[in-house]
Order: sequence, then C-alpha cells, then structure tokens
Amino acid sequence: MQLTVIIPTYNEAENLPRLISELLGLPIPDLNVLVVDDDSPDGTGQIAQELANSEPDRLSVLHRKGKKGLGSAYIAGFSQALQMSAEAIAQMDADFSHPPIKLVEMHEQLSNYDAVFGSRYVSGGKLDEQWPLWRKWLSAFGNIYARAILNIPVRDVTGGFRMWRMETLAGMPLERIRSNGYAFQVEMAYVAYRLGYSFSEVPFYFADRRWGLSKMSFNIQTEAARRVWQMLYEYRDLKPSSQEKLRRIS
Repeated sequence: MQLTVIIPTYNEAENLPRLISELLGLPIPDLNVLVVDDDSPDGTGQIAQELANSEPDRLSVLHRKGKKGLGSAYIAGFSQALQMSAEAIAQMDADFSHPPIKLVEMHEQLSNYDAVFGSRYVSGGKLDEQWPLWRKWLSAFGNIYARAILNIPVRDVTGGFRMWRMETLAGMPLERIRSNGYAFQVEMAYVAYRLGYSFSEVPFYFADRRWGLSKMSFNIQTEAARRVWQMLYEYRDLKPSSQEKLRRIS
C-alpha cells in the first residue's frame, strides 16, 4: 500500500531534517511525507519547503497561517492525503518520540486491520526511562481515564503514533472531530471504535524529545479530561454499517 506519513510541525527546525532523512530511507516502497506547518516562527516551514524542493516526488508541505493546533493540522493533512489517493496514512510527531523504523512493522500489519496504533502500554512498549515517576503516572492515568469512560479496547488511546487505511479515514466523519490537543487522539480512536473498525497495537519505546521544547501544557490536559465526557454524548448515533466495517478481526 502506498503510504503517506503526516507530520504536524510547530518550531521543529532542529528535528525535521533528521526525521525526513530517516523516513525517506525506510524500506517501504512508495512512501511519501506530508508536513503540515503552522507558520512556525523558527523557520520550520521554510526548511520543510526547501527539503520538498529537493524531493518533489516524495515530500510535500502544507503551509497554514497561524498556530491552529494539532487536531486541525491532522484533519487538514488527512484531507489532503485522501485527495492524493494515499492507500495508507500514518501520523507521527516530529520530535523522534515515535521511532520511524516502527512504521515498517505497522505498515505490514495494516494489511489485516483497519488501523494500527503504536503503543506504549502493550507488552514490549515502554515510556522514556528518564521520565520522573509523576510524569509516567500522569501519562498512564490519562489512558486509564479515557479508556474507562469510553470503554475503548485500545491500551494506548492517547498516543499519536498511528497508521490508518485510506478506507478507514474516508469512512469516518472527520468534519465532526473538534478536539485540538491530545484529546484529538482519544476522539479519533473513539470514533473509529464506535464505527466498528479493527485495531492492532504495535509496541514501541517512547523516547522524550532530544531537541526543541515540548508542546504539552496544563490547558491541553484539562481540555482532554473535559472532552472525554463530551464524546460520550456527541457520538451516541455512530454505529457500524456494512460499508464502514471493513474487516472485523476475531
């Protein structure tokens, strides 16, 4: 399956060239990269465009005015990738917390599932060993909190390292997704679950960013806690249909 990797960026000038180099070197035939930049003041968008100019067949850039947020960046990227007829669409951070090499395993598994999620919480997955206990606890609690309320059978529901079949994203009401922090990841997983799509989880080691600053904030965390409850009511109407349920794996 032709794969398009979507990378939302905001002030990732130190990371992006290294990441693009690793992605384009992966042993995945017909892999393309789409960078969605939110007008980064550190020049990330310009760097991305220069890289795209040197690899016009494999790298493209979507420039957006202003900092519009993670969720809307992914929705814009998904829409463009679907228009480009991508057969598989991956999402990942630009800070190397998601190991590019894992995309190979995820791409292989996608032939049997509607979506494949990178997971920190299945056997073999792990959080950064240098994280303090309070940060590990906060991450684990966020997952437990969302999974318990929404009853999603996914161990890592807040993670942003995912790969989707084109038919899966095309069958989801992306226009209804309105979370913009990491609640966006929860909302996407919940909508896909409500529609009956099948999932696989691939373990990976989540390393803290090596360059640049984290985008996580208290406001993002509180938005996620509030949005989880709203999702329960907003998506009560969603249920699987013969068109949307591609392959239910027993």
